[in-house]
Amino acid sequence: MSKLNRRDFLKISATAGASAVLASCGGAATEAPPALPDLTTGAAIPLEDLIAAAKTEGQLNTIAIPRDWANYGEAIDRFTELYGLKYNGLNPDAGSADELEAIRATKETGGDQAPDTVDVGIGYGPGAKEEGLAAKYFLSTWDTIPVKDADGYWFGEYYGILTFEVIKGAVPTPTDWEDLLKPEYKGKVAMAGDVLKSNEAVMTVMASGISRAGGIDNTVEAATKAAEMGLQFWKEVNAAGNFIPVIADIGRIAAGETPLTVEWNYLSLGNRDSLAGNPELEIVVPKTGVLAGPYVGFVSAYAPHPYAGRLWYEFLMSDEGQLIWLKGYAYPMRYNDLAARGVVPADLAAKLPPAEDVAKAVFLSVEQQTAVKTYITENWRKVVYGE
Repeated sequence: MSKLNRRDFLKISATAGASAVLASCGGAATEAPPALPDLTTGAAIPLEDLIAAAKTEGQLNTIAIPRDWANYGEAIDRFTELYGLKYNGLNPDAGSADELEAIRATKETGGDQAPDTVDVGIGYGPGAKEEGLAAKYFLSTWDTIPVKDADGYWFGEYYGILTFEVIKGAVPTPTDWEDLLKPEYKGKVAMAGDVLKSNEAVMTVMASGISRAGGIDNTVEAATKAAEMGLQFWKEVNAAGNFIPVIADIGRIAAGETPLTVEWNYLSLGNRDSLAGNPELEIVVPKTGVLAGPYVGFVSAYAPHPYAGRLWYEFLMSDEGQLIWLKGYAYPMRYNDLAARGVVPADLAAKLPPAEDVAKAVFLSVEQQTAVKTYITENWRKVVYGE
């Protein structure tokens, strides 16, 4: 049986059975509802059919999607406006590891605490596929997505580059990673996530290591060496008393608790706009160790609303959805396709970091991403804290 919502399957079966009974008794038979689209092939479902199927489910469960992350708030509002589904956003502040754990924890029970879709760092995609947590689905825009699993189990959504988000006047403006070791940054440096759970924090460690290594090639060995150097860097930042072991969010930044935060450009620039000078933020792309971080999405293999999950991603990966991310300063994964067709508004493109800075960004391969995620999370506490 395809991954049809069990409740709907029983509902359809019951309706069909009742119709048969009525017919055999001479009563007026009711017409059985049409069959829902097949999910077993992974093929893209025509949008009209997908919308109809999603409406029978009536709800979408996402996880780890803050409204102020890459302009997701606008995407959520537009999606619900278009399709009229109830939106259930689970644990918006969760990290990538938490998202996969949520699938594991609810795969037998389903319900309102089970995510239909996830949005995770690219290093988490291959493992989710291997573990059977991801459902195969080839989006209608599949051919224009440059980063994706060849078998259809996950796909790139958007990416950003890591920046220094600095409260003006609270600390000197850094130009590169090694500045963060200086005495004037004592008790001032924070990350935007927990290294053990957050892809953003893992990539923060990695970017500092790439800076120290003077760059890397495309081998797993080079990436692992840079990851080792990144852990050593943060050991030194911590030993100097400069590292604040809290998760920096917009509330802490607004309160001045985290004067310097390392964060994706779409979050730092979004915070700059939201805070509107209170406090005034300066966003700096480091001279070296510029790292791009793709995030990938997929529909859970155990989604309680599998059609709504697929409809969500058809929307996000459409031209409209991709431009909503761009408005939030995230580079949509289909950016090159959009630009080639002339559908990127000039005012949006002008607000992004300078092209020369973006051009320096390192993109890790999937193999490198997977290797460094494992290496950094397994060694973070041992190296940085000596535990």
